[in-house]
Amino acid sequence: MRILHTADLHLGRQFMGLSLEEDHEAVLGQILETLVVERADVLVIAGDIFDRASPPNSSIRQFNRFLKRVAEESEAAVVMISGNHDSGDRIEAMSVFSTASRVLVRGIADAVEAPLVLRDEHGEIAFSALPFSYEYAAREVFGDESISAPADVIAAQIAAARGQVPEGARWVVVAHAFVAGGAVGETERALTRVGSIETVPSDVFDGADYVALGHLHKPQDVGARHIRYSGAPLAFGFDEAGSEKSMTVVDLKAGGAEIRTVPFRPNRQVRSLTGAFSDLLAGTPSKDFIQAILADEVPLIDPMKRLRAIYPNACHLAYARQARAPEAKAFGAGRAATTPIEMIHDFIKVVRGREPNAEEVAIVGDKLHAAASGEEQT
Repeated sequence: MRILHTADLHLGRQFMGLSLEEDHEAVLGQILETLVVERADVLVIAGDIFDRASPPNSSIRQFNRFLKRVAEESEAAVVMISGNHDSGDRIEAMSVFSTASRVLVRGIADAVEAPLVLRDEHGEIAFSALPFSYEYAAREVFGDESISAPADVIAAQIAAARGQVPEGARWVVVAHAFVAGGAVGETERALTRVGSIETVPSDVFDGADYVALGHLHKPQDVGARHIRYSGAPLAFGFDEAGSEKSMTVVDLKAGGAEIRTVPFRPNRQVRSLTGAFSDLLAGTPSKDFIQAILADEVPLIDPMKRLRAIYPNACHLAYARQARAPEAKAFGAGRAATTPIEMIHDFIKVVRGREPNAEEVAIVGDKLHAAASGEEQT
């Protein structure tokens, strides 16, 4: 059986205030193209379909059009879960009119994790879709007050799902979690709101033949080759400049999973350019998202406006000399704070004489993401 695994679409997200709607339309088209060309039997979307719980109507319509085309242009089954950015209720509502024999949509955790069971020439394959759940909600669902961290939530979901897998069936688990050992970027929102340990051990998935993960935006294996993040189709920060985004194709055979990737072809790349201002102005015009690091020692008049004549999507500018400023190095304990979260980290360390704790980091991460995405939080 062939599975196409993707995740973290984040429909409705912007890149530093610039719309990504056309970029998302392009990658959705590439997912559908790959689904058809590869003749995949199952499409897996492992959470964070939307960038926030109340996405713009245009993003909802965009995703609905995509699902309609998947149904019309392929024979693939669909397995989909909510992520920490999604409204679980919104994703769960998508399952109301689905065809139970080929669609499994899960937005809210359930004490009975019934799988979608499909069959190929080697026998049955059970797909368990485990939607993201915060600890407080999982305690109520599973009737277990000891659930206090994401690892406890996943363990409870896995236990509920394992009991529903038919004897002798191969098992695919779809989950949205931060598995220990995964490489995190600057744009993933914390999965815990109470300051507990965020990571989940990979051995919680023991017994699964393939684990399709969402949450981390970099394509990667964690713990074992068959436990994998497909990554996000688009780059959402300059820390991802130059990285290749891909979807994962899994051939689940009798003896295990054979895994390969298919690269995305984004409309616009994320790039960081360093050099003298005059050299950057002489560069090749580009619609990519550009971060300009100027080597000039003297401040320039309105450099961003002039850069945007060549790079219309230039959205961040800094001077290389700022990173060498002695006061910045002293304040940052030997390093310059280059991101908002680093600056807040350094500020807390100077004012309070200690590192920020996990709860403070989670709060800051949520607030910074809300500010960047335009989401209002109270």
